[in-house]
Amino acid sequence: MSKYVLCIVLMILFVKLEPSMAVTCNPIELSSCASAITSSSPPSAMCCAKLKEQRPCLCQYMKNPNLQKFINSPNSRNVAIKCGSPFPSC
Repeated sequence: MSKYVLCIVLMILFVKLEPSMAVTCNPIELSSCASAITSSSPPSAMCCAKLKEQRPCLCQYMKNPNLQKFINSPNSRNVAIKCGSPFPSC
């Protein structure tokens, strides 16, 4: 799946969830990580910043059947590792 398709999917699935720890949960915030998740390219600084910001929301995203496959993908976990943001265990 190309990064553009992932961005479009995330935009379509835009879900505003309850804030957690003063973070507004918004999966579109992770669109800067699309290329790193869908390929082997390294995550950008923006991606890492957004991933760390949205980390409290990842468990909520994993419960969403439309987002689950992206959040649970091996590449997502690799991006988290490369960004130094431990992947949550939900």
